[in-house]
Amino acid sequence: MDIILREDIKGLGYKNDIVSVKPGYGRNYLIPQGMAIIASDSNKKMIAENVRQASHKAEKIKADAEELAAKIGETVIEIKTKAGETGKIFGAVTALQVADALAAKGFEIDRKKISFVGSIKELGEHKAVLDLHKSVHHEITLNVVPE
Repeated sequence: MDIILREDIKGLGYKNDIVSVKPGYGRNYLIPQGMAIIASDSNKKMIAENVRQASHKAEKIKADAEELAAKIGETVIEIKTKAGETGKIFGAVTALQVADALAAKGFEIDRKKISFVGSIKELGEHKAVLDLHKSVHHEITLNVVPE
């Protein structure tokens, strides 16, 4: 089943993308939640017209995302957490903790736009990726230290 996304969905696609999903997922979840519409010919034309009209806005949004990535630059984010003597932390570092640490430095990033390569369960340096725009991804360094 082909659908047109009305918002960014992690792991599936970005707003106005036409993607193929299983019929049950599209009909029972995405469409009722308002996240997608069926990709009929009339809907495709409507989305194409909306994209054409909003292209200058999209360029500004992309420029803002690139500017934010440049501001963040090589900033190292320090995350304090409880840890055992062997260096293993209790639980794992979450995207919410990273979003709060970024907010403390003056960067408002939605926690849904933060992803990790693997789960962070040890002290030390780790990498996280900020998905600022569909074509702007920025990697930051996390320094996990004990409280």
